[in-house]
Order: sequence, then structure tokens, then C-alpha cells
Amino acid sequence: MKDLEKNCKVALVQFEPVLFDKAACTQKIIEYISYAGGRDCDLIVFPEMSIPGYPYGLTFGFTVGAREEKGRVDWKRYYDASVVVPGPETERIAWAAKKAGAYVSIGISERDPVNGTLYNTNLIFGPDGKIKAAHRKIKPTGAERVVWGDANKGYFPVVHTPWGPIGSLICWESYMPLARMVLYEKGVTIYIAPNTNDNEEWQNTIRHIAIEGHCFVLNSDLLFRKSSYPEDLARAEEVERLEDVVCRGGSCVVDPYGHYLTEPVWDKEGIIYADLNMDDVASSKMEFDAIGHYNRPDIFDFRVVDR
Repeated sequence: MKDLEKNCKVALVQFEPVLFDKAACTQKIIEYISYAGGRDCDLIVFPEMSIPGYPYGLTFGFTVGAREEKGRVDWKRYYDASVVVPGPETERIAWAAKKAGAYVSIGISERDPVNGTLYNTNLIFGPDGKIKAAHRKIKPTGAERVVWGDANKGYFPVVHTPWGPIGSLICWESYMPLARMVLYEKGVTIYIAPNTNDNEEWQNTIRHIAIEGHCFVLNSDLLFRKSSYPEDLARAEEVERLEDVVCRGGSCVVDPYGHYLTEPVWDKEGIIYADLNMDDVASSKMEFDAIGHYNRPDIFDFRVVDR
């Protein structure tokens, strides 16, 4: 492992999106980046689907073998609110990252500039204002598959920073052992986990990943409410069935020993600050290193198709 810059100041944004409104989401993001950048943060992290929000509870009219036209209207509205990369929204975020002098990680619903498919994507911007990594979720979960396609590029990118390589897996990708192993093989010291999981099982997952990979895990979760949805959706009755608080958050930072560096935050939007001591990454590998002295490449053959 190369020498790492010792201290990394992180701002983890528990973000409440304005669902289906990419302009409003982008403006909020710019304001958060400016605020965290003014506090000399090195890395600013936003959750999965910060633009234009995660459409929890919506079916978009899909049933097995059939579609409903009202659902198609809502899907097209979500499609229009998704982000082309590069595009006006990414240009604004890039400008904000450069002004803040920080790396910025953010989850979006990406609209491909050529085909008609949406992708669940995480972008990492550098402090120079350039997109350093664009990771598309390799397998959307459950009914997500009727909204977003499987990744066709950007499988496992990492960004080399003064604090070591950083990378992300989106939500339930983190339940894929071999996907995690790819990031470990690339030497990630900071594992970004943008997601929409506010349950106890997820908290157990991120703590396991931290101690398995002996890396810092940045658990970045959405907070959103019934009031975050537009009132004029074609299938508004689906929103009416939801609880007032749809996703409670639970964002936190876990250290390489599997301990909370910051406790989970519930039921409120805001920024969680943490100072990462990067010496902890190397120190924690003394007795377990999944890709080094605790690996057995002579008996395990691990092959990755990456692009």
C-alpha cells in the first residue's frame, strides 16, 4: 500500500430530494457542496438517486405481461427528470466541486444520451471539476429492473486520491460478495455506499463490509417523506398509501474495525462530518487482509470482466 495522506475530512449529506424535479434537487446539492466546502471538507458524499429522488412505492403501471398508460405518463416524467452525463446538471455540480476544492460523490438516475434506458449511477467528481468515475449499478434490485437497466459500462471504477483509491457500490450491490471483492482487489481505502436502506439489517451489512475490507465505509442514505413526491402524479393513489416518512435515513461512517465513527442519523436532513485517520486502514490489516496475507490465490481463481 502506498503512503496515504493521513487526514481526510468527510461531509456525508443525508439528503431529502424533491422527487421528479432535477432542477430543485441540483440547486439543493449545489448549496450543500458550497456549505461543506466552506468548512474545508475533502470529500462530500450524497446518497443514491439524489437526482431526481428514489421513486419508492411506484409501479409505473407495470404488471406481469401488461402496462398501464397512466403509469407510462409517470415513467416519462421520471425519465425527463433523469440526468444526461455530461449535461447541464453535471456541469453545475462540477463547478461547485471545483469551487469547494473537494471530491464529490453523488447518486443520480442517469439517462443515456443515445439509447432510451435509465441507469442507477454514482458519479465522483474531482476537485478540478472533472468527472473521475461513473459507476452504473450492475444489477438493479427487484422491481427496480422495470425502471433502470443493467450497467453496460462503468462496472467498477475507482478514483485515486491522496487518501488512497475510493470507489462505490450502490445499495444492494453491496450484498454481492464478488462485487465487493473487486473493490478490495483495487485497494479501496474509502468504500462509498450510496443507498436507500433504513433498516437494521443494512447497518449490520456496512459494519461487516468495513471489517471485511478493512476500509472506511461511508453509508450515505436518503431521507424522504410522502410530501417529497409531486401531488399531480398520474397514479397519485400509490403515493397516498405510503407512510408520512418513507425513508428515515441512517447515514453514518464506519471505521476499518467495523465500529461507528459517527452514529446513524435518523429522521432528519443534514450534514454528518467525520475526520478519517487514514493510518487506521493499514493498522487494521495487521491480522486480516482479504487481498493480501489472508488471501489464497493458489486455490481461489478470481476473474473479473471490467470496463
